[in-house]
Amino acid sequence: MKRQILTILLFAILALQALADTTLRLSAPSTVEVGDKFRVQFTVNSQGGSHFTPPSFEGFDVIYGPSTSSQSSVQFINGSMTQSSSVTYTYVLMASQAGTFTVKPASITIDGKVIRSNSATVKVLSNGQGGAAQSQPQQGGSSQPSQSQQQQQPSASSSSSSASSGDLFMTATASRTNVYEQEAILLTYKIFTTLNLTQLDGKLPTLDGFQIQEMPLPRNKEFKLEQHNGRNYRTVIWSQYVLFPQKSGELVIPSITYEGLVVSPRRNIDPFDAFFNGVSAMQETKRKIVTPKLTIHVSPLPAKPAGYSGAVGRFSVSSSVNTTEVNANDAITLKLLVKGSGNMKLIRTPEIAFPKDFENYDAKINDNFSLTQSGLSGTKEFEYLVVPRHAGTYTIPAAEFIYFDVDSKSYKTLTTEPYTIKVNKGKGGSVQTADYSNSQQDVRQLNQDIRHIKLGDVTLLQGDHNLWGSHRQLLSYVLPVLLFIIALVVGNKRIAANNDKVRVRGRKANKMALRRMKKAKKLLAERRQNEFYDEVLRAMLGYVADKLNIPQERLNKDNIQSELTASNVPQQHIESFLKTMSDCEFARYAPGDANANMESVYSSAINTITQMEGSI
Repeated sequence: MKRQILTILLFAILALQALADTTLRLSAPSTVEVGDKFRVQFTVNSQGGSHFTPPSFEGFDVIYGPSTSSQSSVQFINGSMTQSSSVTYTYVLMASQAGTFTVKPASITIDGKVIRSNSATVKVLSNGQGGAAQSQPQQGGSSQPSQSQQQQQPSASSSSSSASSGDLFMTATASRTNVYEQEAILLTYKIFTTLNLTQLDGKLPTLDGFQIQEMPLPRNKEFKLEQHNGRNYRTVIWSQYVLFPQKSGELVIPSITYEGLVVSPRRNIDPFDAFFNGVSAMQETKRKIVTPKLTIHVSPLPAKPAGYSGAVGRFSVSSSVNTTEVNANDAITLKLLVKGSGNMKLIRTPEIAFPKDFENYDAKINDNFSLTQSGLSGTKEFEYLVVPRHAGTYTIPAAEFIYFDVDSKSYKTLTTEPYTIKVNKGKGGSVQTADYSNSQQDVRQLNQDIRHIKLGDVTLLQGDHNLWGSHRQLLSYVLPVLLFIIALVVGNKRIAANNDKVRVRGRKANKMALRRMKKAKKLLAERRQNEFYDEVLRAMLGYVADKLNIPQERLNKDNIQSELTASNVPQQHIESFLKTMSDCEFARYAPGDANANMESVYSSAINTITQMEGSI
């Protein structure tokens, strides 16, 4: 009975968990034009739903729907199975009037429980002049198309387009034009187009007086519909930069010339010319887009107070210490954490007046910030390592962090808390801060720079510095001569070996064969059977020609077999070598599928050459 109750409870918990994870999600475009047809989809991540109830779609005309589609998948990962399924209800709507409308939630019943979707807001723009671009421009140049693709590509034209400049332009906007030094500025370049823009090239030049960091944006640009001056455009933010002005005055961001590629229908095209000569019905036109220049007014920072950190932005500061009681000569770690947004890279290390009896080291800096539209946001940690050398009670004073606040346009001082450190006498002994007259046992060596005075008699020995007539002098004469003679003998032997061209060819035969087989492997991967078999034959014939010094005019199977037999190569190796050559010739010139035996021929050639190298 208990087991049955536990089983029922387990299934109930699993059912509730599955129900809790079930969602109904609504997806719709954020902006459309009057007269546009668009899709609205409701997706539920379960197959067992019923009584789907759509919203009323106020402000839109329902053209089609609902269209139902389902999807399910099963995955096995590390021996465990995961299963997912979903059902999508699709409606096609048409925007009939301008305005902002809300698609209300839909509902569906799953296991007796009603689940509702989210809502979505759709902005309907009035009809503007001209059409909208449908494609996505690619940043930078694209790869060259193949010959068959070139016949289908529209031809490029360098002439100016007949469309007006209002059909394609780019804006340059700065988040603020009156700033202080080191105050972050967001620079945005945005495209407005009604044409079919397929490519755009250009970049921000080097700006004098600014530190520049580019904002990461998606490489695949997605256009959105937007109304500008009473006209509808496809818009996309092309690039964004965060600028930090490094000097005061009027700094100019110059205009940038971009080169775009616009695809448009070719006018007055001859259908016969298009059919027989492969002339495309579309043409490409290069368009130059010039962005406006901007002037930034940079004010100098007010008179800097003593201890200014160089920070400009919005910040907070905190500190921590790993312990407040240690033994002498044990390390203490003090951390100072600066959090906020601004020019965090240029923040200087705060100075802390540690007690004189503390040995301190350079602070370790840990950066953990990222680029945002308001500058660099995150944290910057300063880690101080100090070692108290003497016992006593000390105070680490509060640290001050002074920065320029961009909101109040003034300097602000943030202060951390002070720490009282109790230092006990260490295991090896330490000098008490109140009494330095202790015995020698209380003095601890620091970096081998303090030593006790040695008492008692000292015995000094006279060192032997006489080199003349010693064994070292004789060895210094004889050793260079011996090394020269050895180098001369070895060099002569190497020169004689290199002059024997037959032996040189024999030594390099295997290396040359393997180099050709490497090229054959590449041809195998590309499935180029004719070149593959030719390269394998060249590798095998070249190997025996170099290894056995056989002239090219005598390279045939009979001579190869006789030379290999004379070199005491086992008969099975000879037969395997000749069979591989025959397979290459048969696959190269005989009819049939030559791709079927490429892998086996390659493996056989490698094995045969390896066997030959071990036998000859």
